[in-house]
Amino acid sequence: MIGHDAQVTTWMEFRNQHAELAEAGRALFYQHGVGLAFLATTRRDGRPRLHPMCPVINERGLFAFIIPSPKQGDLRRDGIYAMHSFPCPENEDAFSMAGTATLVTDPAVRATLATQFVQERSQIAVVPPADDDALFEFALDSCLLTRTTGHGDPRPQHSVWRAE
Repeated sequence: MIGHDAQVTTWMEFRNQHAELAEAGRALFYQHGVGLAFLATTRRDGRPRLHPMCPVINERGLFAFIIPSPKQGDLRRDGIYAMHSFPCPENEDAFSMAGTATLVTDPAVRATLATQFVQERSQIAVVPPADDDALFEFALDSCLLTRTTGHGDPRPQHSVWRAE
């Protein structure tokens, strides 16, 4: 079992070391044209909390703006998360990862990612993230890529990666 003290790898390091796996994950997160995923965090009482969210991936890493919410509080408190891609319409392919999220306070990084977030959603004219939307970077200690031939595939192919 991977604990809170597990070694984590940034998305950039992961992509540099495992390009095919990282590209498959990015493609599944962005399969609908913008980053979409489910984000699980842990409440104070240890129970899971799960919501959809919008990851933003660039050459620097994997990030997300999280609105003021219990989920933002969870990430600020301990940073432990799991992320899973949205379902695919044609098959049961999926990408999930787990690790630790850290708060990003650098104004230049925030501005770059806010611009990317808005540009990726230009067809629906979203506003930039608000000042109280916290920006987190997601490092990973494990991931799972599942490839299938369609819905109900009796032999899905799984690729598992864990940080050493």
